[in-house]
Amino acid sequence: MNRVVWIVIDSVGIGALPDSKKFGDEGVNTLGNIIKTHKDIKIPNLLKLGIGNIDEVDFVEGVDSPIGCFGKCEEISQGKDTTTGHWEMTGVLVETPFKTFENGFPKEIIDEFEKRTGRKVVGNKPASGTAILDEYGEHQMKTGDVIVYTSADSVFQIAAHEEIIPLDELYKMCEIAREIMMGDNAVARIIARPYIGKGKGEFVRTSNRRDYSLNPFEKTVLDNIKEAGLDVIGVGKIEDIFNGQGITEAIHTKDNMDGVDQTINYINKENKGLIFTNLVDFDSKYGHRRNVKGYKEAIEEFDARIPEIIDALKEDDILIINADHGNDPTYKGTDHTREYIPVLIYGKNIKSGVNLGIRKSFADIGATVADILDTKMTKNGTSFKSQILK
Repeated sequence: MNRVVWIVIDSVGIGALPDSKKFGDEGVNTLGNIIKTHKDIKIPNLLKLGIGNIDEVDFVEGVDSPIGCFGKCEEISQGKDTTTGHWEMTGVLVETPFKTFENGFPKEIIDEFEKRTGRKVVGNKPASGTAILDEYGEHQMKTGDVIVYTSADSVFQIAAHEEIIPLDELYKMCEIAREIMMGDNAVARIIARPYIGKGKGEFVRTSNRRDYSLNPFEKTVLDNIKEAGLDVIGVGKIEDIFNGQGITEAIHTKDNMDGVDQTINYINKENKGLIFTNLVDFDSKYGHRRNVKGYKEAIEEFDARIPEIIDALKEDDILIINADHGNDPTYKGTDHTREYIPVLIYGKNIKSGVNLGIRKSFADIGATVADILDTKMTKNGTSFKSQILK
């Protein structure tokens, strides 16, 4: 095997973890509750791969002969956010939760940010990204101030209208915020949130979002693959999540379907190693906004592209599809939800119908990728390569 195509369907969890109550999540099940709400959902290709055959999945019927291997993973790390999930997948456990700011950022942080950027701040509180634009968007357009806000995640988010503050300046402000939010004040991500629109109710966030993450504090499987002289191609926000560490080539995407297009484009090229894709719309457009119907339609849209992805695979390619956390759109609030993630594996050299059971860590996926590509293993995770290869 010399290439893995790894697709993260961001936030498509499949049920509460045993410790979910500790994280404020009870009875959460992103995919399950979407299906219970919309029984007419059409996901024939995910079902063929085996998503309905995963242990304890009782919200959809499994198929008699799945074409893929299937299972689910628990999360060891103390969190339920994008950075924590992706880092654990690639072998780095986050045992101390990233710092959050439930009451907004302290005055000294905001004062330093204003001094260094030359822009006044409005907002400075936890908020939904769409709600805070309705609250402060018109003010931001009139004054040139910037909207700073956070969430239950460890994030410092900066929103600005693209016609008022150029993207280059917004990104520079994020770099300044990244320098400030280190040490005792370190957050997992600084996020640029550009938007457009004429007024309240019309504001829309654009695809020019950028994330400025911390560097992983240990080597990930991406580093090991890169050091072995192989390609590590990040599609979507993968490059941002790892702050470029371990990435050899990257492309940002406009939406899920652009992410699928770019993934297929890379599959059709001559490269060896890893194509690593994040499809973020499930999370950002529908999970956080508690849009059940939109989430359901996004899953159907992705499902319809799976045959195209499979048809593009070369003889010795392996496809892995999994989530990174949950974001149950039927649940209270707008935060991520602590859930099991599904794992589906397919390839011409992969056995069909193998039940991988319940894996003890997301890191098992990254360990398997390293094992398949015959690169150095990370210290966390147990490979299931021997169970899936023919």
